[in-house]
Amino acid sequence: MAVNMLIAGFGGQGVLFMGKIVAYTGMIEEKEVSWLPSYGPEMRGGTANCSICIDDKPIGCPIVLNPETLVVMNRPSYDKFVSEVVPGGVMVYDSTLIDAECGRTDIHIHPIPATKMANDNGLHGLGNIIVLGQVLKATGFTSFEVLSQALEKCVPAKKAHLLEPNLQALRLGYEYTVE
Repeated sequence: MAVNMLIAGFGGQGVLFMGKIVAYTGMIEEKEVSWLPSYGPEMRGGTANCSICIDDKPIGCPIVLNPETLVVMNRPSYDKFVSEVVPGGVMVYDSTLIDAECGRTDIHIHPIPATKMANDNGLHGLGNIIVLGQVLKATGFTSFEVLSQALEKCVPAKKAHLLEPNLQALRLGYEYTVE
């Protein structure tokens, strides 16, 4: 299964980290992978997004202009990219931070109150990982086991104490049912 994903939000929301984890799943599965980050000059609070492509074949272009999967963490990114999702595609967004009614009926929409869920469960700052769990549930781009392995590989040794909370956040997002 080819992955053509765009993840977008503000700097500091873990957008690039999410993309890195997704890309790592492709590496674990020995596929062709590209991860292309893009961010404004201000590291926190500026815009950030990344394009992730995973395929069995060589990747011709690492830039995702029309994502099959769009993941958005803030309203400006939602407004900018929602119209770019291909028909039949998937959009997952943090409904705690984005108050929007999408008028598109040709895509699968998965709002998840990730930031609220993170705060309610003592997982402050891990809303992005909760969203990532929902992305997996919505798309099936890999298995939960491979995504967990990728997360383990991407959490640096100096932050090993955050591995278990990240895995808990991942499971929360994966188990959430969109109403």
